[in-house]
Parts: sequence; structure tokens; C-alpha cells
Amino acid sequence: MVSSGSVTVVLWRRVGTLGIRGGIVTTTQLAIVCPSYRDVPSFEILRQRLIDIVSTDPALDGCQPVFIVVDDTAGQDHEIERIATLSDTSVVVPPFNLGHQRGLVYGLRSIIDSLDEGAVIVTMDADGEDRPEDLSLLVGAVLSTPDDSVLVVARRTKRNESIRFRVLYTLFKSMFRILTGTTVRSGNYAAYRASLARRILYHPYFDLCYSSTLVSLDMTLTEVSCPRGTRYAGQSRMSMMRLFMHGVRMLLPFTDRIAVRALTAFSAIFASGVLMGLIVVGIRLFTKAAIPGWTTFTLLGVLILSFIALGNFIVLFAVFSHSRGISLAGLEDNNGRSARNSSATSG
Repeated sequence: MVSSGSVTVVLWRRVGTLGIRGGIVTTTQLAIVCPSYRDVPSFEILRQRLIDIVSTDPALDGCQPVFIVVDDTAGQDHEIERIATLSDTSVVVPPFNLGHQRGLVYGLRSIIDSLDEGAVIVTMDADGEDRPEDLSLLVGAVLSTPDDSVLVVARRTKRNESIRFRVLYTLFKSMFRILTGTTVRSGNYAAYRASLARRILYHPYFDLCYSSTLVSLDMTLTEVSCPRGTRYAGQSRMSMMRLFMHGVRMLLPFTDRIAVRALTAFSAIFASGVLMGLIVVGIRLFTKAAIPGWTTFTLLGVLILSFIALGNFIVLFAVFSHSRGISLAGLEDNNGRSARNSSATSG
């Protein structure tokens, strides 16, 4: 790490002889990427446990772990220098605080060109809540298939949280299900090959939220049941307000699904209002049946709701159209970069 004034430059080190060269099978590069916000003590424990597990677990035989820590304090955490000197650890420092989701994406995009095609990427939290004991389940699922499109995520089966958090989390999951038609029960803990990362990491939705974008993409997702661990050191800095903001960001990659479901609901409300109006008018014009006075007020309310629904329909249609109009700016450069990387690793 080199500092010049207030600007911090991170030197990314490529570690080890990795991949498959000239028909000779060597070790598999295992790039473990962790965002850290003043969590160096926890990461040091996590790193050692991961090293011990990789060296003893038969399912991870032949894997060589390297660690990439994304310093989400943007260079303000002086403890990060303690791990930057480790031979198997590199530090990526964003220009400013991005949050753990976008910071993770920033780190991945920073190092992806340095990884071999056959390398396996693992993303996980640095605090220990993503358990090292489950590493073989995720990586093993990736290594067991030659298909490089496999994407494995940890599905949370157990959480050690307060009753207040559980109630709010249950409400959030219900709201998420209603709005998107799906449920996200995974976090940052995921594993996939570097060749897959090069194809998906520049999708614009990753700029919004890493964990929910993995689920929102039209890909085959393999879920591995993993309980959530406990923090190794320090205290969580995730306040209720930050959790709320994180929940909102998780919805953003599903904008198109939310728009379609809302369009359907508002269209049904508008159609129901028009139909009820026609029925009432038909009864008054063509029959002698008496219509209660409250019917008129009810119909008026339904018609007002119908016109509100029509307005929302128009707005959401515009949102849906915008969400589908993904910017193509820079994709040619990314494709060119991927092609160069493929030719370099195969050569």
C-alpha cells in the first residue's frame, strides 16, 4: 500500500502458480474476498481458520487460498496495515466508503483480471458470521462440476438474533415476497469460478446490491444450507437504520419484477372500477331496481382508486421500461478485456 497525501493506492499481488498450464495440473486458486469495516481482528481469526480448514479438509485438497480484503473505511483503518504485509493477503482500498455490498463488488472488479479462468472465488463477511466450516460445502459444489456457470450461495437455516430482529426480519421477508415473488435467504457467502465472474460482474445491478443481484439474475442457483455463525471480535456496526437501507437496496435489483407485479395489480383495480361503474350505470338505465345511496359513494371511491391506479400504471410502466433499458456503455471494453484474459490464460 502506497500513500501520497490523501490518496491511497493498493498494490494487488498475484500469489502462487495456479490453474492448468500445458496439461500439467497444479493447485486451484481459491480467492477469498472479504469486505471489512474495522474488522481486522475478526479477519485475522477468520483467515487462520480458513487456512487450517483448507489444509485438512479432503474436499479442498489442491486448493491454494489467497485473501483479498476490501477496506471499506477507505484507508481510515490503520489496523489494515497489519494484514497488508501478509504474503497471502492483498488489500483493496476504495476511494471512499461504499458500504459492504458495493465495496465487495468494487474489490471483485479490481482483482478479477488477475485471476486464472479456473480460479474459484469465494465472497464472505470478515466478521466470522459466514462460517469457515461451511467453505467445503460451497467450494466442493463448484469443483464437482466442470460447468463454469454454477453459482453456489449459502442458504441461511439458523440465525442467532434478538426477538426484535426476528420479528422485523419476518416482516421484511413477507414484504419482499409480496413485491418480488421470491425470497432472498442468502447473504454475501457465495462461490463461483472466475470465468463466470467475468461474465456477470459488470451487470449494472451489481452496482446496487451484491447479494440480491446473485439471486435476481437469470441463472441456475445452487443453495447450500448453512447456519449463520457468530462474530469473532468486536461489535456489529449495523444499526437499524442501516439495516433498513440495506433492505431497500436488496429490492433494487428486482425493480423489473416489482414493476410487473404492480402493473398487474393496478390494472386489475382499474378494470374492477370500470366494470363496477358500468354495472351501476346499467342498473340505473335499464332496470327499475333501487340503488342504495351508499352505492354511489362506494362507486365514486372505487373510480377514484381506479384513476389513481391508472396513474400508477403509467408511472410503473415508465419505471419498467427504464429498468429494461440497461446501459450498454463500456460493455465493448469489458468484452474486449474478457477476450484478452481468455487468450492469455489459455496461451
